[in-house]
Amino acid sequence: MLRLEGVSHSYGDRVALREVTLDLAEHRIGVIGANGSGKSTLARTLNGLVVPDEGRVTLGEWDTRRHARHIRRRVGFVFSDAANQIIMPTVAEDVEVGLRSLKLGRAETARRVDAYLERYGLADHRDHPAHLLSGGQKQLLALASVLATEPQVLVCDEPTTLLDLRNTRMVHRVLEGLEQQVVLFTHDLDLLPGFDRVLVVDGGRVVFDGPPADAVGHYTELMDAR
Repeated sequence: MLRLEGVSHSYGDRVALREVTLDLAEHRIGVIGANGSGKSTLARTLNGLVVPDEGRVTLGEWDTRRHARHIRRRVGFVFSDAANQIIMPTVAEDVEVGLRSLKLGRAETARRVDAYLERYGLADHRDHPAHLLSGGQKQLLALASVLATEPQVLVCDEPTTLLDLRNTRMVHRVLEGLEQQVVLFTHDLDLLPGFDRVLVVDGGRVVFDGPPADAVGHYTELMDAR
């Protein structure tokens, strides 16, 4: 289970997180908040992309400060702009590159590449230049590349921000069907029904923690008051 204990972080004089303590145990957890609320910093602490100034983030016995490599193998991360995550020339190569550190052997690597390209509708594009994919296909490739490593947890930071409605729904269906725990950071409130728990972040703190409808109501009232 991911756990945050007294997590605080600043960028110079700007405080992004203030003494956040959480146990993230549920299968589907949503996180919402305005721009500048600390939401993205919180997302990045979960797999060690950001190491907090104070407090700690753990997955079981591993701490992001001391065991970042172990945690990143188990906590996958998907960014809002898939173009920033795709690093190899072709679609198949981009899925394969993430598997190299696992040292699976040639046959298992090839099996996983084929399986995940097929699963996410990219098999016919395996040798295509990755940068020529559509926006939705790029996000599916980013998901496939991360999920091929078979993490325990998938953290998604605004994965539908740059997508149209059709592709947003497609990504939502993928996330909905995953066995992994999903922690979704999003501005799209329509993605949250059916989640087990939703957190509202404001001013670097978690100001609400509860069912989706109640969390959305709290967030809406918070925004209307400004």
